[in-house]
Amino acid sequence: MKGERLRASLGLLLQTSSTFSRAGQIRSLHKTRPAPPIPKPVPFVPDVSTFLTLIGRGLHKYANKFPSWDALFSLTSPQLKELGIEPARNRRYLLHWMQRYRKGALGPGGDFQHVENGEAILKIATPPASTLRDSKWAVNVPNSASDAKVGTLTRPVGYRVEGLKSIVGPYARPLPGLSGAVVKVTEGMWEHRQGRKIDGGERRRAEVRFKKRSVERRAEREAEMHSRM
Repeated sequence: MKGERLRASLGLLLQTSSTFSRAGQIRSLHKTRPAPPIPKPVPFVPDVSTFLTLIGRGLHKYANKFPSWDALFSLTSPQLKELGIEPARNRRYLLHWMQRYRKGALGPGGDFQHVENGEAILKIATPPASTLRDSKWAVNVPNSASDAKVGTLTRPVGYRVEGLKSIVGPYARPLPGLSGAVVKVTEGMWEHRQGRKIDGGERRRAEVRFKKRSVERRAEREAEMHSRM
């Protein structure tokens, strides 16, 4: 009996030691995990303030909490909480957009190459002769350039020529004389709108609707009792 108890005790000690060893390995791997890369700013998003303005949800008010571009993209969720980014859904939203930016999944204007003071100019250009289609292109041109070669200009995604002289696309406003369009950095330009919960959302919908029906039935019974009195 003593030998069996001794073997059981040794087995428990070995099992506990193995568990602690695996936990230590997991913690070590977690600590040595490389930090996510810091992406470079693009012409339409040159700094933290512009980035927070574009993604919306009022995050622009936190711009002064981030001393630099690298500082923003180096922070984790607990660190954002220490800086006072509240509530938690704002931290999740900011981290979501930081990850999108790393992957190059930007919003309108993210592929502009010529931007000055938060404004990008779009002009109408004729495709090269090698293009079979007889069409017109909306291209992003330098603000101070009156003419440029189409081959060196960017055709931004989401912007096109409609009719003879109109350029349409997200937040594009026509220039005087329909000579092109201008796109300005705007609050919430890339914002993902929050959904509106109906009857408490999916998790509480059945409960909320049951309570509503109970209140309605109670009100009907009381009305019926008053009518009989």
